[in-house]
Order: sequence, then structure tokens, then C-alpha cells
Amino acid sequence: MKKGKKYVEALSKIEKNKTYTKEEAVKLVKETSTTSFDSSVELAIKLNLDTKKADQQLRGAIVLPNGTGKVKKVLVIAKGAQAEAAKAAGADFVGDMDMLEKIEKENWFEFDTMVATPDMMPQLGKLGKILGPKGLMPNPKTGTVTMDTKKAVEEIKKGRVEYRTDSYGNVHVLIGKVSFEDAKLIENMDALMSVIQKSKPAAVKGKYILNVAIASTMGPGIKIALENFDN
Repeated sequence: MKKGKKYVEALSKIEKNKTYTKEEAVKLVKETSTTSFDSSVELAIKLNLDTKKADQQLRGAIVLPNGTGKVKKVLVIAKGAQAEAAKAAGADFVGDMDMLEKIEKENWFEFDTMVATPDMMPQLGKLGKILGPKGLMPNPKTGTVTMDTKKAVEEIKKGRVEYRTDSYGNVHVLIGKVSFEDAKLIENMDALMSVIQKSKPAAVKGKYILNVAIASTMGPGIKIALENFDN
């Protein structure tokens, strides 16, 4: 695949095989952003995990101190008091079977995150084949299956991000936008790395974090030296 002129130019600013400090990496991620819009900034973390083993799969959520710069649309599947609490907290869509039917029959996906109360999960399970591949299935580990719909909606709106390992042990998480101040991107990065470090499975032997890189949308990856994080 031929890389665009802007990408090649951006890549030339990065020294091959060099790892940078957090501060250098954040500056470079802004300089190497190739899009005309305010790009997202993503952190990619390679972990020494055998994700075939259940006890070595990471999954969770964190409210970033400075948010992500993106306001998420939230759908809450709940009844009664929990539905009312979700509406009051600012959920974009609230319903129960009517919303699930809309997804199933109309292929409706005008939301970014779904929250559900535990009693609704059996009904939601029937839509697993549709929701699963899109990463929209609520999960207790990420706080999206909960009796506290108010807290869930508020946290998502504040900038809660979910993280999970892929089959190769990589975690990719949005940590902000190119327009963020350097210090705010670094603060978000540190908060995420701290959670990843604290979540180290007991079964991991040897080195846990193998490498960390930062990149903007369609921009090249910039490796960050692991000494920047207390490994």
C-alpha cells in the first residue's frame, strides 16, 4: 500500500528504532498528525499476556482525568427507577424491549455505548451476535452492566474509556485529541498506564509491559521508552 506524501513526511520526523520520553512523544504526535480535522490520539500497549488463558485477559474501564474530547451517545436498557435515573443523568436514549427491537429490526446503531441493568441481560443476550462483533455488548467488568445507571451515564459522558486485550495481548485506547494541551495528554496517558500496571495478572512471569506507542488518527506510531512508566 502506497503511503501518502503527508504520512511519509510525518514519518521522516521520527527516528527509527528510537524510544522517546512522554513529553517528546506527545510533541511528535501533534507534529505528525496528517489530517485536516482534530485527530484522535491513541495509546497502544503491547503486553506479555497469553490471552488464550482466561486469567490473562484484561478488560476494564477508566474515567480519564481530562476526558477524550469526544462526547459519547449513550443508550440505556432499563425499566422503572433505573430508566428514570438514566434519563435524569443525561442518557441519549432510554428504553427496554422497544429499543432492543429497534436494533434488531431496523439495524439501528446511533449510539456509542450501551448500558443495561442485570435483569435486562437475558433479553440482550439474544442480540449477542449483532452487538458482540461491534463491541457494544454491555459487560459488568467495564461497568456497563449495573444497577447504578446514573453513575454509568455520568462517567461515560465525562470521558470513560474501556480497555481490553486483543488476541495478541495488545491494548488500544483513545486518550484525547491532537488539540489537547501536552500536559493533559500526558496526564491521561499516566492514568491509563497506572490502571494497566495495577491490573497485571498474577500468572504473568517476567516482563509485563513490552512496548508502548502513541499515534494520531492515520499518523505514524511513536514509541515511548518504558522507563517513563514505573514498570
